[in-house]
Amino acid sequence: MVLETDELDELDLRLLDALQRNARSTFAELGVLVGLKAPAVHDRVKRLEGRGFVRGYAAQLDGRRLGLGLSALVSCFTAPDCNYDDFTRTLADFPEVAEVHSVAGEESFVLKVMTRSTAHLDELLSRLKSVKGMARTKTTIVLSTPFERGGISVR
Repeated sequence: MVLETDELDELDLRLLDALQRNARSTFAELGVLVGLKAPAVHDRVKRLEGRGFVRGYAAQLDGRRLGLGLSALVSCFTAPDCNYDDFTRTLADFPEVAEVHSVAGEESFVLKVMTRSTAHLDELLSRLKSVKGMARTKTTIVLSTPFERGGISVR
C-alpha cells in the first residue's frame, strides 16, 4: 500500500505544518518559513488544497469562554437494527456534539460533547437516548485537559 504522504515532499510537509500552526499566515510569511517566494507558496498551497491535504480553515474557539465549560465523552451503544448513516446524521443536528467517532469495541460511537453545566449535560443525554437506534449511553465527564494537540503531526 502506498501512503498518501509519499506524494508530499519536505516543502509540502513544512507548509502543512506551518498552515496548521497559523492558517492566517500570508503566503509571504509562509515563504520566509520554507524558503520560497509568495507566488510559489501560493501555487503549492492551492495544489495541497486541491489534492485534499487541507480540508479547510477554521478558528479554534474557547468553549469555556463561550459558556460551554463542561466537556464529556459519551459512548453510544446502538441497537442491532440501527442505521448508522441516519444515526450519525441525527447526531450532527445536536449543537452540543463537537465530534462523532465510529469505534471498535462494545460501543459503536464515542461523542465529544460540550455543555454549559451538568444539568445541560443531563438534558442532552435525555435527548440522545431518544435517538432512533440508541440502545444506551455511558458518559465520562472531562475534569481537565492537560494536553490537547490541536492538530496532527505531519512527520
